[in-house]
Amino acid sequence: MTDEFGLLDTDVSAPPGDEWEQIDLTDTEADRIARKRDREFEAFQKRIKDADQFKVEQSVFDDATFGALYKLVADGHIDAFGGPISTGKEANVYEALGADSEVAVKVYRINASAFKQMRDYLEGDPRFEGIGNDKGKVVLAWVRKEYANLERAQRAGVRVPRPIAVERNVLVMELVGLVEKRARRLAEVSIENPETAYEVVREYMRRLYSAGLIHGDLSEYNMIIHDGELVVIDLGQAVTVHHPNSDEFLQRDCENVASFFRRQGLEVSTQELLTFLTDPEVDPTR
Repeated sequence: MTDEFGLLDTDVSAPPGDEWEQIDLTDTEADRIARKRDREFEAFQKRIKDADQFKVEQSVFDDATFGALYKLVADGHIDAFGGPISTGKEANVYEALGADSEVAVKVYRINASAFKQMRDYLEGDPRFEGIGNDKGKVVLAWVRKEYANLERAQRAGVRVPRPIAVERNVLVMELVGLVEKRARRLAEVSIENPETAYEVVREYMRRLYSAGLIHGDLSEYNMIIHDGELVVIDLGQAVTVHHPNSDEFLQRDCENVASFFRRQGLEVSTQELLTFLTDPEVDPTR
């Protein structure tokens, strides 16, 4: 990778993925664990409920969410829970100790207030046909979608938080930056070399597009700098190129990115960026 902003090398041996892949939304092991409610599960549930870091947020956890956490612990993805990193209307994110490193555990609220916005991004995505207006299914689909998007972005050579495991409404992924020393969003840092930063951002956008994905909410607030690397985050809403609103989302991403780098003093055109992403005749090295 390059020294500055950590542009990843492309792994040509790893195909980016199939945008028509089907994602299973049937009951998971977490649902079965919650229904069975054996003594070990009930003891685990009590320990979590009594833990200080979870007490104020117990409304987030239904029995099946506890089942998901139980399964992730049993599978070795989580060894110990830490405190909350962030709390929001859509999800809470907690620090945890994983098998060999610290991880982020993102717990989505089944009764998410962002339900309508989630549905707008899911409708028309060929991976999620027939979900309808069932709020629970929409949220579960959203979590699976974020995991699948992270996997595909990583295969395409885009630096994103590494997805580790997904169970029902809980996503485990790489923790980029520690809680005490969190990674800074692009909007929060002083960019000494905006030309190089822009080259990395537009190359990652091109790789996403080539892999059949459009971020859908890309801006200086959804990219962070950590240990000299530029990392793209928040891929839950990313859609395939076959989504009916994909052109609109791509145009908006290009406008946001071009506008940010114009403020950094670069002559960046939204249309030139769009052409760079979508025209296979454009030389990506120029």
